[in-house]
Amino acid sequence: MQDVQWRFALVAGEASGDLLAGLLLDGLKTRWPDMGSVGIGGPQMVKRGFETWWPQEKLAVRGYVEVLRHYAEISGIRRQLRARLLREGAEVFIGVDAPDFNLDLEASLRERGMKTAHFVCPSIWAWRPERVEKLRSAADHVLCIFPFEPALLAEHGIDASYVGHPIADVIPMVPDRAAARSALGLDADAPVVALLPGSRRSELRYLADRFLAAAALMQQARPELRFILPALPSLHGEVEHLLAASAMKGRVLLLDGRSHAALAACDVTLIASGTATLEAALFKRPMVIAYNMNPMSWALMRRKQLQPWVGLPNILCSDFVVPELIQEAATPQALADATLAWLASPDKVHALQQRFSALHAELQRDTPTLCADAIQKVIEG
Repeated sequence: MQDVQWRFALVAGEASGDLLAGLLLDGLKTRWPDMGSVGIGGPQMVKRGFETWWPQEKLAVRGYVEVLRHYAEISGIRRQLRARLLREGAEVFIGVDAPDFNLDLEASLRERGMKTAHFVCPSIWAWRPERVEKLRSAADHVLCIFPFEPALLAEHGIDASYVGHPIADVIPMVPDRAAARSALGLDADAPVVALLPGSRRSELRYLADRFLAAAALMQQARPELRFILPALPSLHGEVEHLLAASAMKGRVLLLDGRSHAALAACDVTLIASGTATLEAALFKRPMVIAYNMNPMSWALMRRKQLQPWVGLPNILCSDFVVPELIQEAATPQALADATLAWLASPDKVHALQQRFSALHAELQRDTPTLCADAIQKVIEG
């Protein structure tokens, strides 16, 4: 558009945010071909020319107690990042999810005259409604991934656009299970269970042992089952240690990332609550959603819960379409029984797949272009 180099600053604090930010960068690059992008991000962003100033993993901490343990380091990163951005400048700062880190940073930058956007509306409709005030002071514009969110934000005087869910354009409407299994070296006919205990160390700490114990129970009940577990490269060492200490040693195919391949290949997934559950829904896979965290963190979070559901597929469908086993309910036996129940219920699986197909169509939009449209509005004021 112009001879100057457009400079955008972004922070994406975890793997799901990295994927969202990568697609956002696609739209920005098409609109402003000479753009540069800096901040904190992951491999999907780096592939698109992003200059990351700190490892994304530094911010991938979840739960009140866990955040407190890392508070000094995370606060130091935010102070240094703010100072550098104010010194070097950017057209817009875009916080990608990670609201606990990004909203305070956005508010501070906005006070100093930098334009700001927040990509992914915090779940004020599910948890922590007090965040709406913080969001109003932090962001000039919010990019929403669910269709009901802009109207909700407008009630609070917050400018927002629905841009669709980027993952809905990445995941095919009809996943190719056979191709995914071939790529992973899996037998075409064996029943496959994908174990996704989370992309954070804190999630592995509280969930991985339970998932592996559940897998051992499933293996006893159905010896023909095959298990796959995708993990970020930075977590491979920890996952390998957990596997070696479990009854599933040598019985789980550990993948280098490739969570989408795992979801395409599997028949059912045992999965941690989070963005990955929506990805599983878009792959039309039955699932059992589980979560476990520090008991103090859960006690604090539970008081702020506004809906009966925790998992995104259930929230978006306004129904318990898939089981949720949270905290004390997430025992290995309960996880195993709920997962095996899907394998024994093909009619229920078919009905669920139809519901997930309708959800997929609702979330499909030209997200990169709509994001660029929204960011251009922010720049032009």
